[in-house]
Amino acid sequence: MRQGIGLPYGCRNGACGACKGVLRSGELSYDEYQERALHDHEKLAGKALTCCTHPLTDVVFEVRELSGAKDLAIRTMPARVERVERPAEDVAVLYLKLPTGERLQFLAGQYIDILLKSGKRRSFSMANAPHDDQLIELHVRKAPGGAFSSYVFDEMKERAILRFEGPLGTFYLREDSDKPMIFVAGGTGFAPIKAIIEHAFSHGDDRPIVLYWGVRSLRDLYMPGLPIEWQRDHPNFTYIPVLSDPLPEDRWQGRTGLVHQAVLDDFADLSGYQVYACGAPGMTDVARKTFVEERNLPEDEVYCDAFTPSVDPKK
Repeated sequence: MRQGIGLPYGCRNGACGACKGVLRSGELSYDEYQERALHDHEKLAGKALTCCTHPLTDVVFEVRELSGAKDLAIRTMPARVERVERPAEDVAVLYLKLPTGERLQFLAGQYIDILLKSGKRRSFSMANAPHDDQLIELHVRKAPGGAFSSYVFDEMKERAILRFEGPLGTFYLREDSDKPMIFVAGGTGFAPIKAIIEHAFSHGDDRPIVLYWGVRSLRDLYMPGLPIEWQRDHPNFTYIPVLSDPLPEDRWQGRTGLVHQAVLDDFADLSGYQVYACGAPGMTDVARKTFVEERNLPEDEVYCDAFTPSVDPKK
């Protein structure tokens, strides 16, 4: 990346598999990674993850190079909490203001790392598109034992000062394609997808877009009116909410079940599509696998951003 080569990376800790490539020659040493991101049979076939390997020799590594992200400077900056909204009991929306005269260049869908005083980092996708960069918007779900989310819900006041590093990540809109797009969001995985969709609208992208937003019950659709507004204003956009465990009081008449299954039910063939999926690793993993193996989605046309919650162990 220092040499201007746009290597893909997503989670940066060997959890999501977004940066998988093929080692053609040379030797690599491997850091720890999760098996779901790189199975043993893939490793034997020469595949490796760029985010958690180190070259021991000169190497020839085959990986899809990214255009766009490589030109963005990764910066460490302060930001002030301008306001906090609570659209759901367990979701907070933070709006962060940068110092006067400062601007963060980023691609829609990328994330920042909040730098905690303890030295730990917590990653959050930016939910605003680059054209709407007066404030940085983060969607934070309350996680039991979560160092940052506990601070947000229990202690943080408006005008608090945070430090962050960014922009980071390779989950962003591939604008050089004319393929129709399917977005699959799980919970607060809606955040980067919101940014990408709003970016597409602002640039006049008229490709067909379908958004599936999967949550447990109706109250978990924490910005319920926004996708409905998109659907009203943009003829190329379709919104399909999917509830896995609707409550009796929801009186839900819409789609139910797992969100990836809704896509499988609706599309017999994905060979001509791009898919962007963001949410828990269990969802993004099974979406990638089933869409590729059962619906002919090209492997290089599925982009995943797996949210791996960071919880501090109990002492």
